Amino acid sequence: MDLNNVIYIDSFPKLDLHGLDRDCARLYINDFINDNLKLKNEIVVIVHGIGRGILKETTHSYLTNNKNIIDFKTFYYNSGCTIVKIKI
Repeated sequence: MDLNNVIYIDSFPKLDLHGLDRDCARLYINDFINDNLKLKNEIVVIVHGIGRGILKETTHSYLTNNKNIIDFKTFYYNSGCTIVKIKI
């Protein structure tokens, strides 16, 4: 599935990072990605919010450096979410 074709994100596993700092967010994202690798979920959603962009920057930085991530992008209909495609 291509990330450009995703319209509804309600059916995908989600991680909400609201209220976390950068270090905790990295740990949560790492555990979330590893859990979904084991569960063979190809598409997941990370909700980082809009705010000042600190959690979004942290999320995108982590995903860029993770070898298990094929692609990720900010969700078109909600800029506070990032859609992630995991290498299964």
